Amino acid sequence: MPFVAVPLLNTWLWMGGRDLLAVALFTIIGASVVRVAGGVVLYRVEVTATALKARTSLLVRSLAWQDVDRVEAGEGFVVLTTGQDENEINGITKDRSPYVAGVIEAARRAAADQPVRRARPRPGLGVLLVLLYLVLSVGAFAWKWHLV
Repeated sequence: MPFVAVPLLNTWLWMGGRDLLAVALFTIIGASVVRVAGGVVLYRVEVTATALKARTSLLVRSLAWQDVDRVEAGEGFVVLTTGQDENEINGITKDRSPYVAGVIEAARRAAADQPVRRARPRPGLGVLLVLLYLVLSVGAFAWKWHLV
């Protein structure tokens, strides 16, 4: 909701070339929070003995192997299912997807007897872009109405 309401409010408040800044930032922020088919898209994936660490659109996540229920390979992607959530790893060469899924499955099975280490998500670049957009929005409002 704020990703729609704030830019619309800014468009109404801003008149002139500053609208381009709002549209550009909204496009960047919108692209950073896209969800594909109800799942989370993972980037820069790092497979460790205890967890899978990956950057999502807004956060850097760590997914414990004990939380992964199923690993599936597709054409150019691998899907990790945890409960009702699907975590999708994209950008894999189509013929390498089964190999990547096999490596991830082997790491998951090897970690079955290890203690669970869960980490909270930490902010990524998307959070910085959202905060930048909000600061610029408030600044533009204050500038427009001569509050600063």
